[in-house]
Amino acid sequence: MQENLLERKKTWNTIFIFLAIVTVISSLFHYAIVNLYPSRIYIGGLMWCPAIAAIITLKLKGRTISSLNWNWGNWKYIRLSYFVPALYVLITYLLIWLFTLGGLPNEEIVLEWAKELGLIGIGTLKPVFAVIIAIILLGTIGVIRAMATTLGEEIGWRGFFIYELRKVLSFTGVSIFSGIIWASWHWPLIVYYGENIFLELTTFFVVIISMSFIMTYYTFKSKSLWPAVIFHAVSNVFVQKIFPPLTIKVEETEHWLGENGVMFAIVTFVFGLYFWRKALKEKL
Repeated sequence: MQENLLERKKTWNTIFIFLAIVTVISSLFHYAIVNLYPSRIYIGGLMWCPAIAAIITLKLKGRTISSLNWNWGNWKYIRLSYFVPALYVLITYLLIWLFTLGGLPNEEIVLEWAKELGLIGIGTLKPVFAVIIAIILLGTIGVIRAMATTLGEEIGWRGFFIYELRKVLSFTGVSIFSGIIWASWHWPLIVYYGENIFLELTTFFVVIISMSFIMTYYTFKSKSLWPAVIFHAVSNVFVQKIFPPLTIKVEETEHWLGENGVMFAIVTFVFGLYFWRKALKEKL
């Protein structure tokens, strides 16, 4: 019993060190994002702060970086980590269009995509071609580019943090605790870029904690950090780069749209609930 308590104390000490380092390093980038221009340049650096904190913590604890789950894992979980976030974003925007909370399509964006892809003047179907090709490119090359930054977050959050939490908490506890920390880590960005800050913080916390349940599930099932890296990148690309530009905003329904929108929070909550029940059933 005494040995078990000692191990738990050591684990919480490791968790505290990691969170303290994340907070200190991230605060520098949060300051830069809020006070320097162009601020978005520093977001990539911010996303690598969890990885840096994890590496420093490992070194302080005399553990190697190779102790993280770098293996690729089962292709089943790699595939699902691509299609699940793409699916929940698709469902989100199908509901938005169905309930006329946003219009489809945004012809200006379609024409912009057509120009960028050199499809202007190819024929009457060029807008359709532009949309299809743009989605394919964003869903492949765009996701690979996004992985360069989501890797930084996931080395820290899913590669290191949740495995430490797993030593002292249940699957539910790991998902909720890591989700709250992950969401809280973003709050300066919501405050800086947000318009309806209270609503957006609320929906964002729902989205992130819900995603935490799904990503924790796939991380533990695959015993690899790569499904989380891919999941995070796909979710970002589809909810930021693909569907919002295609959607025409309708007056007074803006709070339903986007990654901080009410509809996205509802859909991800349902998905998170499903994966929570699935994990409990599988005694994960």
